[in-house]
Amino acid sequence: MTIVAGLDLKTASSFSAFMVTGGSIANVGCNLFVRNPKAGGKTMIDFDLALLLEPCMLLGVSVGVICNLVFPNWLITSLFAVFLAWSTVKTFGNGVHYWRLESEMVKIRESRRVGEDDEDEIESVKLPLLGDCDERPKRFPWMKLGVLVVIWLSYFAVYLLRGNKYGEGIISIEPCGITYWLLSSTQIPLTLFFTLWICLSDNVQGNQCSDHHVSVKDVEDLRSYDGGRANKCMFPVMALLAGVLGGVFGIGGGMLISPLLLQVGIAPEVTAATCSFMVLFSSTMSAIQYLLLGMEHTGTACLFAILCFVASLVGLMVVQKVITQFGRASIIVFSVGIVMALSIVLMTSYGALDVWNDFVSGRYMGFKLPC
Repeated sequence: MTIVAGLDLKTASSFSAFMVTGGSIANVGCNLFVRNPKAGGKTMIDFDLALLLEPCMLLGVSVGVICNLVFPNWLITSLFAVFLAWSTVKTFGNGVHYWRLESEMVKIRESRRVGEDDEDEIESVKLPLLGDCDERPKRFPWMKLGVLVVIWLSYFAVYLLRGNKYGEGIISIEPCGITYWLLSSTQIPLTLFFTLWICLSDNVQGNQCSDHHVSVKDVEDLRSYDGGRANKCMFPVMALLAGVLGGVFGIGGGMLISPLLLQVGIAPEVTAATCSFMVLFSSTMSAIQYLLLGMEHTGTACLFAILCFVASLVGLMVVQKVITQFGRASIIVFSVGIVMALSIVLMTSYGALDVWNDFVSGRYMGFKLPC
């Protein structure tokens, strides 16, 4: 948006929140009704993982939106470049790993024709993220989806009560006064309550038997995730960080969560579906907060969201056709990595020029008040 449309980074962040929302709606709309043949017909979206991550991600989005108003453009540009560089390296590394793993699986399938003993070897490279689990029912998990909606509505209620930066909300409060910040801080106990409840729930205690494949070598790397509640705390922490960065940059947070999920062995197609689902919740929250904070040009932002919705549908069909033809889901990982690598070059170059222009023109380049 900054390069093509010539918008400043903060305006582009608010626009991108709407664009990400439009694209996520298309992705989630397709993935909700697409069944994973590798998991007995269960949906591509891992709802257990989404339940564990979403509360902290929504809290992070709230913090990130405030940081977007406070941080100067040069700091946002620097953080964006560092974040994308880290994500790109991790994404390409995971892509290479899955490419090799898929090649091994092809060799195993070919050797299967020689003898039946290879069937045990195939099973040895199929391991759930946090242990074995029974075959899951094929019915749609409406209960888990309902819990996620309740979580989203809880945070949305806080934003409605708090209002925007001018104090315009359901109740009349002083802009950026004590009541304003007290209402904002209620998101912290909300996040703690939902996260602890989900972590301690029997429904998630066994954690996600996600649809992914790992090699025998990866079994040892995943031992630390087998069952311990303490290990599950890493996921909410990463979700919080992803939400903060998503709120600052207006990208929804999914680009940071994706390398993490791939790192622990979740299949690329399941990672893409689950991240799109989580990004839908966090991006809608970002978009609503930008509206409440006095965002301008909302009509143009909605138009961009519609365009992204259509483009995402076309992209989904193209990617699905390519994966079906070549049988390699790692193509998803490489495509995301390429986009991030290009973003590093373009955004860093343009951001540096923008910061230089601000410096030459003598504009204020320090921190600002959130209100």
